[in-house]
Amino acid sequence: MMNSTTLYFYEWKSPIGKLFLYATETHLVGLLFQGDKEYFLKRPDHPVILQQTNAVIDLALQQLSEYFSGKRKVFDLPCQLLGTEFQQKVWAELEKIPYGKTITYKTQAEKIQAPKAVRAVGAANGKNPIGIIIPCHRVVGTNGKLVGYAGGFELKAKLLQIEGISNIH
Repeated sequence: MMNSTTLYFYEWKSPIGKLFLYATETHLVGLLFQGDKEYFLKRPDHPVILQQTNAVIDLALQQLSEYFSGKRKVFDLPCQLLGTEFQQKVWAELEKIPYGKTITYKTQAEKIQAPKAVRAVGAANGKNPIGIIIPCHRVVGTNGKLVGYAGGFELKAKLLQIEGISNIH
């Protein structure tokens, strides 16, 4: 858990819509979509929130801009994922999915040694606090269709198209 500390917040008008970035002095802790930010702030530690960028957010903005322009395929940011042990396992597996590739929720569940936990994996992906950078948009349904995404299906499809995947419906 994050200590009761300063949290920097920046609202960015990205090429895919508003994104909300949160960082401590040393780590990115949130990259959220419209509608997510209130959920993220309901943490028991209630940090002081400054509406300004810092070095971590500036680096994230630079790398996200490169990603959206097709120049970056791998993010290199200090991230701190705040979640349960199960969520941490699920999110760690997301980081292994290469740019331009997708896997199914079933495959993701099998890779974390929890083959019967497909729904729980989907729920954990839905609580991923660092969208895009921790690429939960690269997980699709068993039938290859778009299912579940915090930012909505249209946004998930846009992110996959940026990565050269357009045969997903």
